[in-house]
Amino acid sequence: MKSRVDIAGITGITEITNSPDSTTGTKIASGRLYGIGVGPGDPELLTLKALRLLKSAAVVAYQAAEDHDSVARSIVAPYLTGEQTEVCFHFPRSLDPQTAKASYDQAIAPIADHLTAGRDVAVLCEGDPLFYGSFMYVFTRLSGQFDTEVVPGVSSPMACASALGVPLSYQNDIFSVLSATLPDAVLAAQLLNADAVVIIKLRRHFAKVREVLDRLGLLSRAKYIERATTTAQRIVAIDQVNADQVPYFSMIVVPSKVQL
Repeated sequence: MKSRVDIAGITGITEITNSPDSTTGTKIASGRLYGIGVGPGDPELLTLKALRLLKSAAVVAYQAAEDHDSVARSIVAPYLTGEQTEVCFHFPRSLDPQTAKASYDQAIAPIADHLTAGRDVAVLCEGDPLFYGSFMYVFTRLSGQFDTEVVPGVSSPMACASALGVPLSYQNDIFSVLSATLPDAVLAAQLLNADAVVIIKLRRHFAKVREVLDRLGLLSRAKYIERATTTAQRIVAIDQVNADQVPYFSMIVVPSKVQL
């Protein structure tokens, strides 16, 4: 039977071999850590390698906001065997690095415990594990201690461009990924320095971003999409978006003005 451990926090392929034991110079026997990108939401966008490792891992771990189901787990739910131990961990939303560090250390401790006990752990991550992914915080803490393999996933900028049906960038275009949380002046400067842009983390910052795009004359090129590739996907004309109802999983795409 599947067992689930819910741990509340305080609020190509990359392979890394674990460091030798400082006293013996030999590797410590342990399980293997997998960072698995599960893509933007459509379960069929999971890679074959990710699916194989997901099904074979003794332990499946995933991040979830407190009092919410895990988005990453919901994507792969059809593929779980029902015989795996599940570990749900929570990362607090803290802007203070020192506070966040202690919280993250505590949140991932159960993952380290399973690895130390010799069990392979597949840590799920929406999109790609190393592209704004929650797995990065696991990776920086555990990849030096345990054999680690990172399996790339389809990232949201690529998925959104495909869903919108727009070529993103051509040839020598400068492509940027910008956070909507940036100050107006920084956001404007970065938009002017790029040929193609995606803007993430919109939510309560959407109105500010739309105003900056309008001021720079980029609004006519900008495309808005939310929950790309899922059954709840919505594409809305950017001037028709209700700024008070923008979800976390949303994005503005400003594709290249070049059309070859």
